Amino acid sequence: MSNENLIIFDTTLRDGEQSPGASMDISEKVQIAHALEELNVDIIEAGFPIASPGDYKAVKEIAETINNSGVCALARALDKDIESAAKALENAKNPRIHTFIATSPIHMEKKLNMSPAKVIATAVHAVELSKQFTDDIEFSPEDAGRSELDFLYEIIEATIDAGAKTINIPDTVGYNLPHQFGDLIRNIIANVKNSDNAIFSVHCHNDLGLAVANSLAAVSNGARQVECTINGLGERAGNAALEEIVMSVKTRRDMFHCNTRINTKKILKCSRLVAGITGFPVQPNKAIVGKNAFAHESGIHQDGIIKSRETYEIMRAEDIGLVSNSLVLGKHSGRNAFKQKLADLNILPKETKALDDLFYKFKELADKKHEIFDEDLINIASNIQVASNIINFKYMKVLTESDKKPEAFIKLNVDGKDMEAKSSGDGAVDAAYNAIEEIIQSGCKLILYSVNNITSGTDAQGEVTVRITKDDSIFNGHGADTDIVKASVLALINALNKYKQNPNLISSKKRGI
Repeated sequence: MSNENLIIFDTTLRDGEQSPGASMDISEKVQIAHALEELNVDIIEAGFPIASPGDYKAVKEIAETINNSGVCALARALDKDIESAAKALENAKNPRIHTFIATSPIHMEKKLNMSPAKVIATAVHAVELSKQFTDDIEFSPEDAGRSELDFLYEIIEATIDAGAKTINIPDTVGYNLPHQFGDLIRNIIANVKNSDNAIFSVHCHNDLGLAVANSLAAVSNGARQVECTINGLGERAGNAALEEIVMSVKTRRDMFHCNTRINTKKILKCSRLVAGITGFPVQPNKAIVGKNAFAHESGIHQDGIIKSRETYEIMRAEDIGLVSNSLVLGKHSGRNAFKQKLADLNILPKETKALDDLFYKFKELADKKHEIFDEDLINIASNIQVASNIINFKYMKVLTESDKKPEAFIKLNVDGKDMEAKSSGDGAVDAAYNAIEEIIQSGCKLILYSVNNITSGTDAQGEVTVRITKDDSIFNGHGADTDIVKASVLALINALNKYKQNPNLISSKKRGI
């Protein structure tokens, strides 16, 4: 059986961020990039440098701090895009430029207003220019799924001759069916004369819910790179989910004669981190990383699992970083037991300060609830703040009575100065938010408020996600506490800190494959 390497190209920081409302600040992007590097992702597509100053700075910072994974920047087949990408990547240890141009008849005619011959010449020039900055060039014919085959063969052959080492075939609008897309990849590899000089990649969107199926069909037909995102994040219906691609290949080695370098035990931690930062919670029944993915309620299923795990589980929870064992943590647990549990969960930090911060957060939570579950620890580890806060929570008092409007008293420290306000509202959370706005005077509008429980039980942590907007900028906030009102307050403060640190950060209208 062949054991070829399937390259995992993660585009959470580029295509994933194109999800409406999924904007991330630079420190958050760097945090996710380091988590992807721990995951052993082969290539991290860090962003689209020409899209905005923020994107450029994020790509540059990630390029300067990532050592083991390749760092990629996206660029249209335009000189200014390629030069911007190259400059952002100049300090990367393993830089890649990913350039693209549309190749479907409708895109060439309606969007580009170019003849097919002009499109080929532009693509070849883009690859040749990119080669002046790095040997690792990837070319994508945008909307390949609706392009004419003979034209695809021609432009792919020309760009490989020009120096492209990876050819990515995107299903840009999620239009293909698995058998069609598999046939497309097989035909391209068979009919492009110099196909053995490049690695073929796929980038599938999930408009029909087929992104993972299409990607795996492509792998079965010779693709050896898959472009994907954590939790399937992405514009419209999203992209192929990294965790589903990786675990499908790992679980069905009888069907896929390849393997990945991914450290699967880091999957759950990375999933929770991305969900917390972007404010897009994972649905409970999501494959691999949903909280119900390894839960069994049916009596028949439970009986089978008790007798033999393999009766109803095709994967082990431990393989993605969810460990169940007899070591239960509580407020009397010591540092050694805490470290051992973190090691079991594959979230033990290397730096002493980071471990100290986690232990403090753990003890703080343990004072509020009797038992600390694995999910609690993963949530704490995934949401340690990396940026210094301008606004800090100090104190709150909320009064609620039936038939009376709730009132909230809030005290915050803003830029080193204690400030307080009292306000009422339609509910406890609304009253607290009104009091916070009286202090901060941000003028931001709340456009999303979402609550999820991290574990079960009345003492479970509530996880609150908020999204605020002002002047076309969007800021996500995340908070967790056993008191849902306090969790709500922490989430809004988290979002307001991002607003204060990046008040002029405008959400760019990005383009991509």
